[in-house]
Amino acid sequence: MSKGFYNVPVAKNEPILSYAAGSPERKKLQEELTRLRSSEVDLPMVIGGQDVTTDRKIRMFPPHDIEHTLGYYSQGDASHVEMAISAAMAAKEEWANLSWHHRASIFLKAADLLAGPYRDKINAATMLGQSKNAFQAEIDAACELADFFRFGVQVMTDIFKLQPESAPGMWNYNEYRPLEGFIFALTPFNFTSIAGNLPAAPALMGNVVVWKPSKTAVYSAGVIMEIFREAGLPDGVINLLHVSGPVAAETMLTHPDFAGIHFTGSTEVFQSIWKTIGDNIYKYKSYPRIVGETGGKDFIFADNTADKQALAIAMVRGAFEYQGQKCSAASRVYIPQSIWPEVKEKLGNELATVKMGGPEDFTNFMNAVIDESSFDKLQGFIEQAKEDKDAEVIFGGKCDKSVGYFIEPTVILAKKPGYTTMVEELFGPVLTIYVYEDGKMDDTLEILDNTSIYALTGAVFSQNRYNIEKITKRLSNSAGNFYINDKPTGAVVGQQPFGGARGSGTNDKAGSIFNFLRWTSIRTIKETFVPPVNYTYPSFAPDIE
Repeated sequence: MSKGFYNVPVAKNEPILSYAAGSPERKKLQEELTRLRSSEVDLPMVIGGQDVTTDRKIRMFPPHDIEHTLGYYSQGDASHVEMAISAAMAAKEEWANLSWHHRASIFLKAADLLAGPYRDKINAATMLGQSKNAFQAEIDAACELADFFRFGVQVMTDIFKLQPESAPGMWNYNEYRPLEGFIFALTPFNFTSIAGNLPAAPALMGNVVVWKPSKTAVYSAGVIMEIFREAGLPDGVINLLHVSGPVAAETMLTHPDFAGIHFTGSTEVFQSIWKTIGDNIYKYKSYPRIVGETGGKDFIFADNTADKQALAIAMVRGAFEYQGQKCSAASRVYIPQSIWPEVKEKLGNELATVKMGGPEDFTNFMNAVIDESSFDKLQGFIEQAKEDKDAEVIFGGKCDKSVGYFIEPTVILAKKPGYTTMVEELFGPVLTIYVYEDGKMDDTLEILDNTSIYALTGAVFSQNRYNIEKITKRLSNSAGNFYINDKPTGAVVGQQPFGGARGSGTNDKAGSIFNFLRWTSIRTIKETFVPPVNYTYPSFAPDIE
């Protein structure tokens, strides 16, 4: 076949549609929501390109409308995990040998399918299955996932261009191979884009993948798999399983062909996975790549020069968009005493206008939390705060699961900086504020840095450039993504590579070159054009008399 040095399309972020009242995209999305609600789907697993069903059907329903049935998915067992591994390994050689630009074409097509004919379906599935409003679904399921695919293709070529220098008489070059085995992608409920990217990134680099989505995001995962198949992804390259986490881990993490895990989820689960890998390290053909983004206890720190209205808006958006179920969501805030009364008033005024309900009503800013166990956990923290002498619920606090899992945007005022909700990850619409004395900014920064095991996102609000620099430096290890005068959420692919350290993960920055390098194994080749024919070097010659 003909050869060439191929330039891929320049990656650009997918434009975000507004879904404003009267807009054509709003009308189309509303029609798709009606269509999906009017029918029930039967979602199979997809193993080796084949739809695989079982007799065990699990009901899917909107978290905001628990009596409504979206459909059912087939629950698998350990035999299906083995089947998926076998299918992946059977597809491995042909996929690895496929020219890279054809792999690129598949994911570029997937991006265009997302942005075009599948936009309404992926957004509607995310809205219904994960209770996410239209704007949050748009920036996640349609735009960010398309961005992951397009920037992933560009990053892949950037990696291929990383080549060594060659001295005279030789040629050195790097060959980028997939890992020797299969990749386990374990994905969360809160971002459809993460669910699609975690299996796609390793696959783009030539790996084969076994993908287990969250049980509360199977509905949108089915649409992602539909897009992969329509884009031309060969059978067996990405295999979709509906099994429990322990069942998946027991088989995959002990398999000799296990080559790596791409994970987003809780810190506890990730640490358990890491330990299991360590315990089984002698079984694997190669040392597995462990890439994970985990929990967060994300913060906002304000000084007494902060723009009070901007700070209030950052708290509302940062803490309560998607019900606080973002790894990056603002969860704890430190505000100086001198500005607190005015900030409190502004925050209360904003929260008084927040509407909550199902995402089908586009006027609702907040929707339901993901499931009953999350609801019960969050309600427990809120009720405890109402009773504790070291805390006060100053806004919100009402919880109701009669129709769906609804929790009001809740703000707790902590009287001690080490209060429980200032420390523990809650993953819901609960924001805790600690008010510090103006003269104790340095002490409070020290407290902030040592309060949490996490280091995912954080923000500073200040109009004092000296303070901005000081705080940014002091908190250099407290957040992998740091924001100045902005909320600590909303990282965009290609603009703010996302990830954190400490208890928040391996900081491999999803969608960036740092992440994609983890999914390739480099072979360096040296060719010498005229090899030596004598084993000696000039230094071996005797001295000249």
